[in-house]
Amino acid sequence: MQFTLDKNDKYVVVKLHEQKLNTLIAAELKSELLLINSQGFSNIVVDLSESMYCDSSGLSAILVGNRLCKNSNGVFVVTGLNDAVKKLVQISQLDQVLNIKSSNQEAVEFVIANEMEKNINEDQS
Repeated sequence: MQFTLDKNDKYVVVKLHEQKLNTLIAAELKSELLLINSQGFSNIVVDLSESMYCDSSGLSAILVGNRLCKNSNGVFVVTGLNDAVKKLVQISQLDQVLNIKSSNQEAVEFVIANEMEKNINEDQS
């Protein structure tokens, strides 16, 4: 699996450099998301702008990332969905479950806003 990681204090951006997010790639993506989460990152952005195709195992990997972040009190954001992948996500009704943003900038702003809100709520407790 070809990908790049951009690690920041509060989040990690995983940019997938694969045209297909299928069974072969999905297993590796799940492993990478588990590893990132185990390193203490609860906020993960996955950039799929280079992926033109996604199957059910690819969606499963995305859902694993979403669950990992939720369980560690963070957020999981998917960005860069092309029309075909976006349509699959909508047909699967995962657009109601996932945080989907159109750009990495939007995704990062969403993560930062979520972190700020979390800090405010902790301060009020």
